[in-house]
Amino acid sequence: VQIDSFAAAGADRVTMLTATHSGEAIGVVRAALAAGIPVVISFTVETDGRLPSGQLLHEAIEEVDAATGGASDPANMAKTGDEQLRAAGLSRQKISYARSLSEEVLSGRLDFDNLPADDEEAIAHLTAVKGIGRWTAEIYLLFAEGRPDIWPAGDLAVQIEIGNIMGLPERPTEKAIRALAEAWRPHRGAAAVFAWHHRHQSDILAKG
Repeated sequence: VQIDSFAAAGADRVTMLTATHSGEAIGVVRAALAAGIPVVISFTVETDGRLPSGQLLHEAIEEVDAATGGASDPANMAKTGDEQLRAAGLSRQKISYARSLSEEVLSGRLDFDNLPADDEEAIAHLTAVKGIGRWTAEIYLLFAEGRPDIWPAGDLAVQIEIGNIMGLPERPTEKAIRALAEAWRPHRGAAAVFAWHHRHQSDILAKG
């Protein structure tokens, strides 16, 4: 009931709860995603479908920005040498992903300002780029574009917290949680943010 009521409240809740997440990475992501390229690059530091801390994310963006002279311009990324990017903390694989993304933008094949209006088409468009997975695409669309019905079912925290909120005996699988969230359309994004917020509050209470 709690999650149903929240989802029904609408997408405006996404912005409100994101703003209250100052101690977590979600608020940082929403602010950073507006920059486009460096934000997607910063996603390469996520592991197992989880974001790094807000501080680490800030540091990752700042280091890449300093190395490239402004990573929001894909031309800067394209002309920056591998040695400089490695010094900024990017692995060889991450450098490959960053260059691939920059090339897609420079060629015009990927236009962040004109992604398909259909969510699944937009996800497919983004995941066609080397190094961008479904989770990354979903987080981008949810926070950068504010799409209200994005549902990152593969996110571990979302799975855990929805399971806790719904009183499920075990953490639901990605497939199960996608089916469960069908009832929350077209505001599944609000439900996802609520799950992250709930986890954050639970962590605070657990620490006393």
